[in-house]
Amino acid sequence: MTSRIEVTNPSEGVRIVRVDAPPANRFNYALREELLKVLDEAERDEAVRAIVLTGTGEAFCAGDDLREAVTRGDQAVDGLKQFGRMLDLIEQGRVPVIAAVNGHAVGGGFELALACDIRIGSTSANFIAAGVNVGLMASVYRLPRLIGISRAKAILLTGLPVRAEQALSHGIITELHAPAELMPAALKLAERIASRAPLSVEATKRQVDRVYGMERAEAMRAAVGELATLTKTRDHFEAVDAFVNKRQPVFARS
Repeated sequence: MTSRIEVTNPSEGVRIVRVDAPPANRFNYALREELLKVLDEAERDEAVRAIVLTGTGEAFCAGDDLREAVTRGDQAVDGLKQFGRMLDLIEQGRVPVIAAVNGHAVGGGFELALACDIRIGSTSANFIAAGVNVGLMASVYRLPRLIGISRAKAILLTGLPVRAEQALSHGIITELHAPAELMPAALKLAERIASRAPLSVEATKRQVDRVYGMERAEAMRAAVGELATLTKTRDHFEAVDAFVNKRQPVFARS
């Protein structure tokens, strides 16, 4: 079985990262390590301003490679830590990540999608929190924060599939598209994000995650501090000048 991560740059500032591990895009140790490397490279490349993460074939990602998992023995915990680093890099990195969920998102694949900043889906997508199906546990933090405890428990405790339409109504995904239209929609969204003021986009991603759950006064202090920095950036002055002079701004991440 060939396993790899495909990387393309279809337009300025946008990078597509595609999991290509047929037949179900399952994560073995080597594939996770490869994705970690790809994400880290994108994080350090300031020309990358938005990432679209997707899969090939009928799966977005079907989670862990269980055949490999049974051979890990004492190294199983190391695999979990490796997966956690990958999710943290997506969540805490500067680059917004859009999950274009083209098919099955199962177990760790569901968790991978949840770690992304935005999720859009194909009508053939479905989501399974498979922890209870394999004697494990997952998504107990991210899913309740996204859709609420009651709905999350119904998904987490049963291990039943969540179809695309239900995922949309629950807010797991924000857009639903025919399979052929999914990637064009994801690219359009990524290009829009990549065209905005980079430091502003990065600050917004950082603060949305940081202030969630804070008391109002604490959240306001955090936001004001970030805004004070942004008001002094070249990109802010460029945006104001462009608005006044009725032209498109040219941002320089400064």
